[in-house]
Amino acid sequence: MRPLGVEGAWVDTPTVFTDDRGRFHEWFKKGEFRDSAGHAFSLAQANCSRSARGTLRGIHYATVPPGQAKYVTCVSGAVLDVVVDIRTGSPGFGTWEAVRLDDRTHTSVYLSEGLGHAFMALEDDSTVVYLCSEGYAPEREFGIDPLDPALGITWPKDLVPLLSAKDAAAPTLEEAGRKGLLPTYAECAAYRSRLE
Repeated sequence: MRPLGVEGAWVDTPTVFTDDRGRFHEWFKKGEFRDSAGHAFSLAQANCSRSARGTLRGIHYATVPPGQAKYVTCVSGAVLDVVVDIRTGSPGFGTWEAVRLDDRTHTSVYLSEGLGHAFMALEDDSTVVYLCSEGYAPEREFGIDPLDPALGITWPKDLVPLLSAKDAAAPTLEEAGRKGLLPTYAECAAYRSRLE
């Protein structure tokens, strides 16, 4: 795993073994994860979503503590996966990084608690699976407008974003901050230090 430009996020591109029968790769390895992230990954829930081309999901996050860390990969098709630093007080507040996840490279992204997450399907029937450190809790789940011009996320220009009603109505990063809905950098750092 190598760190991304957004602190608290990593990317992992495994070695894929191919032969005339197909392909094999190791998707998640506890020891390598611990060595990179500095703590074990506690699995509480596993999710799977299938999306039509252009579907844009997110930016989603959960309050910290406990937040919800995610280990994300695309098992069919391709998506543009985006990690956003939404932690107030963070040196990287408002920055983001995009990584292509697809069923050819089998790259995965890990984002720690307090970071925002979104992805756009680049192909029909793109299937994303992700491991979550905490289960879904509606009272702790929030969203930010993935098309917020202040964030300036570079989504593919050849696709018309298909958003859920909830994601389309999500506040901008600035509005979420004014309402006190964003995690703080200090809360996230303190929580992560307890995991080590």
